[in-house]
Amino acid sequence: MPKGIITAMSILLVFAALMLVLVPGAAGADVISTSENPLPEALRIAYGENSTLASFVNYAGLAGLVASFFSIIYAYSRQLFALSRAGYLPRWLSLTGKRKTPWVALIVPGTIGFLLAAITQDGALLINIAVFGATVSYVLLNLSHIMLRRREPDLEREYRTPGGVVTTGVALVLSAIAVVATFVVDPRAAGITALVFAAFIAYFWFYSRHHLVSSAPEEEFDQINSAESDLR
Repeated sequence: MPKGIITAMSILLVFAALMLVLVPGAAGADVISTSENPLPEALRIAYGENSTLASFVNYAGLAGLVASFFSIIYAYSRQLFALSRAGYLPRWLSLTGKRKTPWVALIVPGTIGFLLAAITQDGALLINIAVFGATVSYVLLNLSHIMLRRREPDLEREYRTPGGVVTTGVALVLSAIAVVATFVVDPRAAGITALVFAAFIAYFWFYSRHHLVSSAPEEEFDQINSAESDLR
């Protein structure tokens, strides 16, 4: 899995760099800066409005977007299930069906997303909200990695980040810049996401931290680590 993830990220990095250079070069920076679909628009400017290549790229991108929904649905359902099972979120979110599928954690967020899309009818706003949430998660992930390497340097790891905390430190700075940039690009989306984060932090601080499930695997792992630290 690490090899697959690194390969996918490398391909993404190369193509992102190519888009950054080639798309504005083909259509002009002024046009692309306000475009919601820059690559097909650049192809239409270069090859004409009825360009078959532009239509192909447009539909290929749509297919890729739909494919990404499956990984998003799988990820959010399992994350909500684990957080609910440990008591960080309401316990009913961790209910499972006959096949041990967390069906509540699948349906509830999907319903919320559908309602938001239907009510706002503003895909750009929802995407910017998702981007802001992602950039904040990048900051927290990089910071967590640095803290873990500092506090548990001898912990057995299946995979070690090339460059260690130096690589993660660079990523942390870039992630923080991305968070600030989100406020510049779309202050409304950033503000909405910040309010949602604040609501969840308040829920944790005033309620869930007092009702954690000690028998959950996540909490048992934390208790084992604490006990091992006390023996040292």
